[in-house]
Amino acid sequence: MAALRRFLPALVLTASLTLLSGCGKKGQLVPPEALVPAPIASLAVAQKGGEFQVSWTGPGKQEGGGRLQDLDGFLLFRRNVLPPSEDCEECPSAYRQLTRVDLDLPEGVRRVGSLWIYDDFDLKAGQTYQYKVRSYTKDGAQSKDSNKARRTAVTPPLPPVLEAAGSPSEVVLNFVALPPEEGTFVGYNIYRSKKGEPAPLAPLNTAPFAGNTYQDKELVLGTTYSYTVTSVATIRGEAVESAPSNAAEVGLALPD
Repeated sequence: MAALRRFLPALVLTASLTLLSGCGKKGQLVPPEALVPAPIASLAVAQKGGEFQVSWTGPGKQEGGGRLQDLDGFLLFRRNVLPPSEDCEECPSAYRQLTRVDLDLPEGVRRVGSLWIYDDFDLKAGQTYQYKVRSYTKDGAQSKDSNKARRTAVTPPLPPVLEAAGSPSEVVLNFVALPPEEGTFVGYNIYRSKKGEPAPLAPLNTAPFAGNTYQDKELVLGTTYSYTVTSVATIRGEAVESAPSNAAEVGLALPD
């Protein structure tokens, strides 16, 4: 018994350490900020005609790396960039909210696959605008700000005039546009969709098309297509598209 009493404190200490070690195996506590959506890193802005197309893709992960399952929407903000001596991005009134996108009932935006697009028409030529977006969850937790996207509004090139004709083997497009008021003309972008469907985001051509006649042979007999063409100019080092031309609806013609 005396020996047992001598070893009893050591046994109690060993058991306590074992219990504490077992508790540690439950893992570290996850801070709440790790559960919010990861910041969006894909925000971009392009000018097409008199509008900016602001686009982004939603996050798929939490900031801590876990899978995001309760994404509920987005908040898009814009600010006017002032001259360096006056500009204050961190000032509370610098940004204003342009729109709130509710995933259950999105309004004022377009969705193409995983891409969200906001069309900003409230522009003034010569003014530089900067955008940022946040996502939020169903319980209202917001992500950190996205990357910032900045663009200066310019006078876009005028849209071309388009004519189209179908033959049994191809559709031939003819188009022409006036030189741009600003910048340097670099070519045309050609868009094709099936009749009744929205125009795609990407043109048929991989680089601005330099000619005035385009032959489209990758077509299906019996399908009517809708074509539009835009002029492309380089203005202040950036590519700017015109608004779309008139739409031409045409398909392959039946052989005689």
